[in-house]
Amino acid sequence: MNTYTQLSTQEKQAITTLGALKASGYTSKSVKDELRDNLILKLKNKENPFPEIWGYEDTVIPELERAVLSKHNINLLGLRGQAKTRIARLMVHLLDDVIPVIEGSELNDDPFQPLSYSGKKILEEKGDDTPISWWKREDRYSEKLATPDVTVADLIGDIDPIKAATDKLSYSDERVIHYGLVPRSHRGLFVINELPDLQPRIQVALFNILQEGDIQIRGFQIRLPLDIQFVFTANPEDYTNRGSIVTPLKDRIESQIITHYPKELEIGKKITKQEAKVQEAQLNQVSINDLSRSLIEQIAFEARESEFVDEKSGVSARLTISAMENLYSSAERRMLINGEDNTYVRVSDMIGTIPAITGKIELVYEGEQEGAGEVAQSLLSKAIRKQFLENYPSPEKVRKSEDNPYQYVINWFGDANKVDLLNDTSYEEYKSKLDNVPTLRATVENTHKGLSEEEIYYQMEFVLHGLAEFSQLSKHALASKTTFSDLLSGMMDFSSSHFDEEDDE
Repeated sequence: MNTYTQLSTQEKQAITTLGALKASGYTSKSVKDELRDNLILKLKNKENPFPEIWGYEDTVIPELERAVLSKHNINLLGLRGQAKTRIARLMVHLLDDVIPVIEGSELNDDPFQPLSYSGKKILEEKGDDTPISWWKREDRYSEKLATPDVTVADLIGDIDPIKAATDKLSYSDERVIHYGLVPRSHRGLFVINELPDLQPRIQVALFNILQEGDIQIRGFQIRLPLDIQFVFTANPEDYTNRGSIVTPLKDRIESQIITHYPKELEIGKKITKQEAKVQEAQLNQVSINDLSRSLIEQIAFEARESEFVDEKSGVSARLTISAMENLYSSAERRMLINGEDNTYVRVSDMIGTIPAITGKIELVYEGEQEGAGEVAQSLLSKAIRKQFLENYPSPEKVRKSEDNPYQYVINWFGDANKVDLLNDTSYEEYKSKLDNVPTLRATVENTHKGLSEEEIYYQMEFVLHGLAEFSQLSKHALASKTTFSDLLSGMMDFSSSHFDEEDDE
């Protein structure tokens, strides 16, 4: 007969009694041993134990693997939007596919080592005929968000007076206990998110579980050697006024792993593309280029460096994910308004990302004075400026050069010409406006070879935005359009409109 380890999941689930389980050669294994053994197998087979986690290959992932090999409880410490919960959930895949439990037991008892009263009673009465059910790895994950209203009863348990009265049991009887989330996670993975938000007295209740593996409920001296892999997530203590991890509890969590934001733009783009929930119709009808993806990611990088954004709060990856979704929707909306069947993204569509930015950044006092909208616009401007230097010669460096590629464009605007680009204009009108600017297309084609027609027009608009960011042109953005003009006349137009507004007041 095959040994237990050679059985398929279906063959294991065909085992329904303790006697058959014994005959299969099954031996009990702790959760931490499961995680360790399965990680070893994956590492030997060159398999990635944490798929779809990018940017942590040389930092967080190796530390996680060391912690699992050491059979440690883990605290993932980092700012919001750094995939802490995602990592915790992926650890489930390091568990065995299924494990046997005593059917009807209260704590998913191991048939060979039952903990609960009900599990022991069933085993005592039925022996080798004890019914066995199978617990899937996906069901062995429990997660609790730490909030100030979480109680010891929620996590550990409490006496159930209704059970005592119904079954006519004494309060000193173990059967009157209603177990909390932690005991019910026996033989599984238990995650507490935002650990500092848990009140100190509740954190204290976790001491014995982490160190000795036992629990105490309302004075009950019950030894329950719980078998649990704990994973905690937290923001750095210095960065929050909401609470902190009490020192003795922190001392009992063996491995603390510090997460971080993507260090490279390409990693951020990969994460955003993976996580953004773009509708299938949008994917089919809206074309988005790599530069647009870079611009969105650059916004987050700029925000993390901005003097107006609270660096202690962090800038979540959700900013770029939401911004990408909004960018698709901006282009789709424009396409629908103009009755077009498909469309190509434009730089002006980036205006649709502003709501995704304002809701994802925490501002310091100076930022609040500026206003969230103004800060978001500034971040977008800085992203355009940065990416312009990645794609075109610096206007500042070639300003006095004889072969300045932008000179004819700037001169044309200097002759009192201007370009009004409506946010929702049709594709034909959009092309016509850009084609009016002499040598603008040549500037793009001389710098980037082999571009599609749609990409050329995108880049032509991008050049205008880039020149404006380097003060070569004036850019005046309104709710419905963006106007490009000569720098001096643009300043005069702005002053005139500003005074008109004051007169109206």
